[in-house]
Amino acid sequence: MTENKRSLQFTRSDDYFISGGMKCAGWLYRPEGAKNPPVLIMAHGFAAERTFGLPLFAESFSAKGIGVFLFDYRNFGDSEGSPRNLVNPYRHIRDWEAALAHVKALPDVNTDKIALWGSSFSGGHVICVAARHPEIAAVISQVPFVGGIASTVIRKPKDIVTAVIAGWRDLGRKLTFRSPYCVPAIGPPDEFAIMNTEECMAGYSALIPEDSSWENKVPARVLLLVPLYSPMRQAGRVESPVLMVTAEKDSLIPIKAVVKTAARIKNVTLHRLPCNHFDPYVGEFFKENVTVETEFLERHLFD
Repeated sequence: MTENKRSLQFTRSDDYFISGGMKCAGWLYRPEGAKNPPVLIMAHGFAAERTFGLPLFAESFSAKGIGVFLFDYRNFGDSEGSPRNLVNPYRHIRDWEAALAHVKALPDVNTDKIALWGSSFSGGHVICVAARHPEIAAVISQVPFVGGIASTVIRKPKDIVTAVIAGWRDLGRKLTFRSPYCVPAIGPPDEFAIMNTEECMAGYSALIPEDSSWENKVPARVLLLVPLYSPMRQAGRVESPVLMVTAEKDSLIPIKAVVKTAARIKNVTLHRLPCNHFDPYVGEFFKENVTVETEFLERHLFD
């Protein structure tokens, strides 16, 4: 086993970059004793924050000699921007581009070995970013959002109607310079929320730190954008090796859509977990998942 594959100590420091004129907060993990380590860029999923289950992944990767830059999008967590929790996939991708430029300018890291990690909504973002950057050494797309239509048509018709009305209501408030009209990010199946299947309340809530000040609300205008956003369409342009992790019992993202997306990627490994959308972040499924992801990164980031 090489030095890079042994468990190492690591440090975590605050870091930031500028995107759209606003400061985006991040943590930079540096494995101690690793000279010029490769770097993995990570960001959170829909309406979440970097603290929602992601530090455990970052720590696991750093312990194997991989630097990690984990950040919050604009309007989320410790990053600047208002209204808070403003979800916009196109803004998110611009933040990814700014984060990538920032990491490429970091000292004492191997900028020829940069990887991307995204989960859920950001699992789609990393596909879009990699399609523009063939120099990316590896991509992990975990339980990824791959197509707005695919994730919309599985919703209850009543929820679709409610979503459209809420989206237009919020857009109207934006155009008239009023405060946003917000809807819950998560909720039980008998109430409207952006994520309201059986697994959502317990699964999402389990990722939120006890001391978090996060509020369960999202400006509803995103509901008009989600059906239009389709990372699947860009999958065929990805040159980097990709690991896609899919959950066979996922109630938010149809597994058929993930498999279809994987089929368009030239160099892809598809790993199936017999679990729901949120299980890969915790417990025994996390252990299997992070092991598979770590082995994939070691193959592609270390010579």
